[in-house]
Amino acid sequence: MKQDFLTYGLYAVMAAFLLALGTGEACAQRARKHRAGQLSADSLRAQFVADSLALLDTVRVADPSLLRLDDLEAPADTARLAAAADSAMAAAAVTPARKEKKTWIPVPNRAVWLSLAIPGAGQIYNRKYWKLPIIYGGFVGCAYALTWNGNMYKDYSQAYQDIMSDNLNNNSYMDFLPAGYTQEMVMQRKSYYQELFRKRKDLYRRQRDLSIFAFIGVYLLSVIDAYVDAELSNFDISNDLGMRLEPTIFNDALRHRPEAVGLQCSFTF
Repeated sequence: MKQDFLTYGLYAVMAAFLLALGTGEACAQRARKHRAGQLSADSLRAQFVADSLALLDTVRVADPSLLRLDDLEAPADTARLAAAADSAMAAAAVTPARKEKKTWIPVPNRAVWLSLAIPGAGQIYNRKYWKLPIIYGGFVGCAYALTWNGNMYKDYSQAYQDIMSDNLNNNSYMDFLPAGYTQEMVMQRKSYYQELFRKRKDLYRRQRDLSIFAFIGVYLLSVIDAYVDAELSNFDISNDLGMRLEPTIFNDALRHRPEAVGLQCSFTF
């Protein structure tokens, strides 16, 4: 009986020891978790403070007016810092709007009237200044041709009148003959020289008239160019417009077989 009592007592002591040991281990684990939680909290708090300081530096760089001595000594206001950071980021994100370049669109009727009044004024109105040398070069060329052919026509007309007359003192036609020719030599072949001077007179008269028509043509072309240029100033010339040339085979619709080989032109608009 006494031995059983000792055995039960030994079991009770061992159970108490194990219970105490488990309780101590549980307390140790709770202590370790508590310390780990404090360390995590301290780490999060330190990270938050570091982020706040970095954000404060960024805001102060963006807005120098925030650099005050009391801000360096006072604790950081996270709400104010967040609001300032948001405003700085919004200001950085907003880009100044570019002014759209206005496209010059001339009025065709105005361009026509300006060209009719002053040659080349329509091209100046359409802002196509590079066409002015072409237009005025055409006028200068036509004016020179008109003057040259007009003078030659007058000279040959007077020479033709002199050679057709019987007055030997009227010999202006001798100025057009080579050196060494005499009036007796001309009279020996008078009919030949009369026909020659008549043809030369008619030639220079025709060229004079053509020079007048060319002058008028350059004038009209300047007016037409000004009108067409103004009319097509807002014409669509995007990438959707195009023309393509490619070889193709033309089939016979009745016999259903190739008939000829040619070139196909396709427009895209």
